[in-house]
Amino acid sequence: MRDEVDELVEAWARERADLDLTPVEVFSRIGRLSRHLDLARKDAFAASGVESWEFDVLAALRRAGAPYELSPGRLLRETLVTSGTMTNRVDRLTTRGLVERLPDPNDRRGVLVRLTPEGKSTVDAAFEALLDAERALMPDLDADDRDQLATLLRRLLEPFS
Repeated sequence: MRDEVDELVEAWARERADLDLTPVEVFSRIGRLSRHLDLARKDAFAASGVESWEFDVLAALRRAGAPYELSPGRLLRETLVTSGTMTNRVDRLTTRGLVERLPDPNDRRGVLVRLTPEGKSTVDAAFEALLDAERALMPDLDADDRDQLATLLRRLLEPFS
């Protein structure tokens, strides 16, 4: 089976036979897949009425387990955004009724961000839509192929962990 990356690599090989084009074969495909994944995620989240950044915050809270709350600092680490960005995001999610701020019982000056019941149902629906969308991106891969691909990608990402 051939794809557009094969054509790209063949053209480069014709023009620059002196170069090892293996990285292009791998990362051009990952880049193209990333664009398809971004579009699929955007559509899945839109169907649930959330944006990607909203899903990131809501999902971090949902993964925390009951009572679905985290400190703002922990949310920063989970979502890799700045403090000012997180404050803005929590403000917007609070306005939408998806999260609430509560006093931290262990720190009189601190707050906790908690998922509301509406936020929980919203993130659950968005996550289910996301799984359906991502599953549709790999219809021809059986379980062994998916496991092998996940293992290879994990190895590729290891230096960044």
